[in-house]
Amino acid sequence: MSDSPDTASDPSETSVRALLRQRDYVFFWFSRWTAVLGVQIQSVALGWHVYDIARRTMDVKQSALMVSLIGLVSFVPVLLLALPAGEAADRYNRRRILLICYAVEIVVAGALAAAAFWNRESIPILLCAAVVFGAARAFFSPANTALGPMLVPRALLPRAIAWNSLAWQTGSIIGPALGGVLIAVSLSAPYAAAFGLYAIAGVCMLMIRGNAQPQLQPGSRWSLMKEGLAYVWNNKIVFGAISLDLAAVILGGAVALLPVFARDVLVLTPEQQAWAFGVLRASPAIGAALVAVYLAANPIHRRAGPIMFISVALFGAFTIVFGISNYLWLSVFALAVLGGADMVSVYVRQTLIQLATPDHMRGRVATVSSLFIGASNELGEFETGLVARFLGPVGAAIFGGVGALAVTGLWAWMFPQLRKADRLV
Repeated sequence: MSDSPDTASDPSETSVRALLRQRDYVFFWFSRWTAVLGVQIQSVALGWHVYDIARRTMDVKQSALMVSLIGLVSFVPVLLLALPAGEAADRYNRRRILLICYAVEIVVAGALAAAAFWNRESIPILLCAAVVFGAARAFFSPANTALGPMLVPRALLPRAIAWNSLAWQTGSIIGPALGGVLIAVSLSAPYAAAFGLYAIAGVCMLMIRGNAQPQLQPGSRWSLMKEGLAYVWNNKIVFGAISLDLAAVILGGAVALLPVFARDVLVLTPEQQAWAFGVLRASPAIGAALVAVYLAANPIHRRAGPIMFISVALFGAFTIVFGISNYLWLSVFALAVLGGADMVSVYVRQTLIQLATPDHMRGRVATVSSLFIGASNELGEFETGLVARFLGPVGAAIFGGVGALAVTGLWAWMFPQLRKADRLV
């Protein structure tokens, strides 16, 4: 294996074998996978934990709103720290930034495990932990996104992006299912598992030997931040792709209501609810992982824009199917399809951004993209919970799916350059 992308035996080779010869990338990939697994386990536990506490004193609608607050409080630090985090990723050693983030995540997971073990948990404590964790993820995301392309030759970048997505999706499949099993054991068990996984991810990051220091750019921090924002705004294909994902997922955030569907919508016995919740949480990732495996072997090269719009429309349509379903098998199927459709959209967006962005700007551009993605996921959870407060969980899911379909049509009209985008090379 080579120690850096510059020493690859054949930089023009784009096979999976060539990618696996990149030693640093292999450690980077495994660090990413274990971290995703830990985040998913912790996320499942946190949602279940908050809902479990809220249901002791509140009705279903109020409890759903409490669960949605996790997304909101996690997003606030991302919003406040996004621009300085992106600038930091373009100024400082990206590997060191990630190691600091892992250290914070380890502390948060350990504190949650201790609180659950000694029965000291409360909704304010859990939400405070989500805030601290969100602050770490604000710096983690741009540094992680910007580091990956430094570890592989450019010819391998599209395939590496597909494999990065595969790491995320497989972790998102195993994590929720494993989280559901661990919740059944005890509420401290999933947090303890997350603690161990973050530690493993940090060790893998320490094993990376290649250069992780970006080329230092002249100018003040504020001017560098403005440069990143200007790049995204002026590139209408990139801006259209990012904002499409933002709008569609904000409206279609039905995943935030899965604890409610598992416990109070689908007809399940108390013994079935915990594992069914884990299966429901894993279903979008199962669909996404199957698509990611296909894309890793068969990257998209043509008709990228039309494919992206079709995938977002499918995402909205199957969100509606999930909302009206009364059967666990149909809900699982709908979530798997919408997860696969979202994977296509993510792949197109990430490939467009990574190929078009110079290395010295990747941190800042990545933080803008991460801010939009974070807004779509976290604000989407809050929006769905808020709508559920008035329409109920089923009405909120249907409302979100219809909204995602409307956004698809509107963006196709507003961004003709994105609609006509062809090659991903």
